[in-house]
Amino acid sequence: MEGTFKNEYHKLRLNLLWCSNWLRTEIITILEPFELTQQQLNALRILRSRMTIESEKTFSTQDLRELMLDKMSDTSRLVDRLVEKKWVVKKTDTADKRRVSIAITQSGLMLLEKVDIKLSDFEDILKEYTQDEVKLLNKLLEKLTNKNKEDFKRYLLDTPSDALEYAIFGANI
Repeated sequence: MEGTFKNEYHKLRLNLLWCSNWLRTEIITILEPFELTQQQLNALRILRSRMTIESEKTFSTQDLRELMLDKMSDTSRLVDRLVEKKWVVKKTDTADKRRVSIAITQSGLMLLEKVDIKLSDFEDILKEYTQDEVKLLNKLLEKLTNKNKEDFKRYLLDTPSDALEYAIFGANI
């Protein structure tokens, strides 16, 4: 196996790609029974965290797009799908009629509780690593992403930890 890599950097790049794809596939498998995509989960978690942090302030699809790691242009369609599933409600903002406010529903919160349990069970595979090993790996990955991704760095500073937790798992870094 060692002879198939040009050098350790090549091996690292392939390991990162393999791990990213493996993790994404595992999470997709976990989310399938809930009929939930990674982007939808990211959006719901952002809305949950904003609900508890800024319950007085309105939150729009544009606000959601800015906090999502995947800055897709189709956030409105994503929100519409969440509304169809009754996990999110949207209404015209009373202060600005052009702005649509969105919020997570009780049904959306209950769904997140179930998904959180499944994702927590999945994290058990990481328990074979010591806290020190996990901290080192996190530090190295943060060094890699912060060096090469200014947007990611800003995202880490601007996003509540609840939303970050899943966004990072679903990221295309």
